[in-house]
Amino acid sequence: MQKKWALILGASSGFGGATAVKLAKDGYCILGIHLDRQSTMPNVEKIKKKIQQTGNRAVFFNANAADPIKRDDILDEIKERFATKEHPYVHVLVHSLAFGTLKPFISKKPNERVTRAQMQMTLDVMAHSLVYWTQGLIERDLFAKHGRIFALTSAGSETVFPTYGAVSAAKAALESHIRQLAFELAPMGITANAIMAGVTDTPALRKIPGNDLMIEFAKGKNPSGRLTTPEDVADAISLLSRPEADWISGNTIAVDGGELISNYTSGIKKIIK
Repeated sequence: MQKKWALILGASSGFGGATAVKLAKDGYCILGIHLDRQSTMPNVEKIKKKIQQTGNRAVFFNANAADPIKRDDILDEIKERFATKEHPYVHVLVHSLAFGTLKPFISKKPNERVTRAQMQMTLDVMAHSLVYWTQGLIERDLFAKHGRIFALTSAGSETVFPTYGAVSAAKAALESHIRQLAFELAPMGITANAIMAGVTDTPALRKIPGNDLMIEFAKGKNPSGRLTTPEDVADAISLLSRPEADWISGNTIAVDGGELISNYTSGIKKIIK
């Protein structure tokens, strides 16, 4: 049998890393795109080793996934090295890119507020890049029928938090892109869904000012009294990648243990006690 491949954008840590390992256990070979310096490369090697221990291949590219030249080069290499005319290899595309500007919109000091360039970069990396990678796969006949697209979003797409404005806009755009892709790719049998993860202790979260308060609040708000983990999200993507999920498309699916709907959990717990 020809191997299935999963293309993970942001495969070196957090949701992308956990999903890469989980899908490898499910029988997928992994194409991982990541951007890491020498100091974080040991973690990349750990993820690759876990994938290889499943008996499946791990092909990683250390490159900026939002760079159009790099994107085309990588897709051309995938086409040349791994695909055949009879067998398009990519069955799952996961967008887990977390790189954006964390500055408020409004400040009297220009250097303390988000700039036009920073806003554009945040939207391009965390939202628009999903469309461009999908276009590139379709253009090269690399996306298999009954393929899957997953994009990682958060409740920040519909709420506010200090300094989170540009990222919030990117998450909202990402969810919109998923709906449009689900509509346009339906005739090809490809589904697209956004995964709204609960608050998760990842390297990306640790970069947000006030993350310690976010973590504490999320623990009190969640009915299970704990944070979401990258493995929780990876398990959900694994389930939704099965053939039985062919009719699930165009949705934003919360994977948070009920965190999003539990606005008054902490108060209820106090009343019950």
